[in-house]
Amino acid sequence: MQSTDRSLRGQVAVVGVGETDYFKRGESPDAEFKLALKAILRACENAGVSPKDVDGFASYSNDRSDPSKLAAALGCKELRFANMQWGGGGGGGSAAIGNAAAAIATGMADCVVVFRALAQGEFGRFGQGPRRNVIAGGMAHTVPYGLMSPAQMFAMKVQRFMHDFRVEQPALRSISLASYHHAQNNPRAVMYGRPLDEAKYDESRWIVEPFHLFDCCLENDGAAAMILVPAERAKDFANLPAYLLSAASGSHYRAGASVHNTPDYATSTFKTLAPRLFEVAGVQPADVDVLQSYENFTGGVLMSIVEHGFCEPDGCNEFFVKDRLLAPDGDLPLNTSGGNLAECYMHGLGLNVEAVRQLWGESTSQVADAQVSMVISGPMVTPVSCCIFGAEATL
Repeated sequence: MQSTDRSLRGQVAVVGVGETDYFKRGESPDAEFKLALKAILRACENAGVSPKDVDGFASYSNDRSDPSKLAAALGCKELRFANMQWGGGGGGGSAAIGNAAAAIATGMADCVVVFRALAQGEFGRFGQGPRRNVIAGGMAHTVPYGLMSPAQMFAMKVQRFMHDFRVEQPALRSISLASYHHAQNNPRAVMYGRPLDEAKYDESRWIVEPFHLFDCCLENDGAAAMILVPAERAKDFANLPAYLLSAASGSHYRAGASVHNTPDYATSTFKTLAPRLFEVAGVQPADVDVLQSYENFTGGVLMSIVEHGFCEPDGCNEFFVKDRLLAPDGDLPLNTSGGNLAECYMHGLGLNVEAVRQLWGESTSQVADAQVSMVISGPMVTPVSCCIFGAEATL
């Protein structure tokens, strides 16, 4: 276990968030760099911060918006911190927040933007397999057998988990129904005004078993951003402080073994992270008021929730029912903005934005008196990450 004597707990706060409009993949009228700037400017406005006072940037998964160019475009007085979380796709969402917080806590920077921007029409689509004549590396062992797309790769792990613990399809369906339910309250959501019921889910086409169409995340263009400052400055801003209680990132032994050869195969990769996350935050799963869990596919949500101790693996069929996952009255309100399935796929950073809004009392599916708000980022990749935010009463 890591030492809590040198942790990030309560040292940094989120004081502003911002998002662009969200578009179906390929339909943004703006370039990716401009989308990033728009989200950052909106986050600065939300926080009451001059863009010139931003002195650091943190992102993940090879975001293409270069911090030096962002600083120049925004007129930042100085660039003191520029950080990218390697690998893991959406697994870096909470890690980028942890990295930014570490920079602030150690005096490397004072006002850091965490951001993510995507314009799939400009740079290519996320959700397809490779389109080229030559395949090298690990994919040379899988592509010839038809294992190409993210849905196919992650379905393998989920099928194994469902087989081992006798998980039935309605457990996955409940996650999708909850996300779509919450999206109907959120005018920002791409699926706002497009409700989902059990029959529509069941009748939707298979993408790759066990994933129906509505088990799979959206593919979108847009950008999101968050402003982080030292905790001692948090009360200088208009928004209520949302303190970072903990952030954990990484993966277990040989999680990165190639060609689907990791020793622990049917995992969302959080088994070693969850104990660290809760120990530093000083809370337990029962203390979490609202959860945002990254849905690349619903199976990853289910496995992540199990590995963070909210549910036993052999209890999934009883635990994962729609009403339990709904705000405001469910036992574990889940993905209350609509999440990656129904709000927008902004590589998961929108989930962190929603976690903060819950503590501010500004969610479109608000949980009453939310004090502890948690995010799980990017299940089944490596590295993954997770974080917990708390209101002032949690310090």
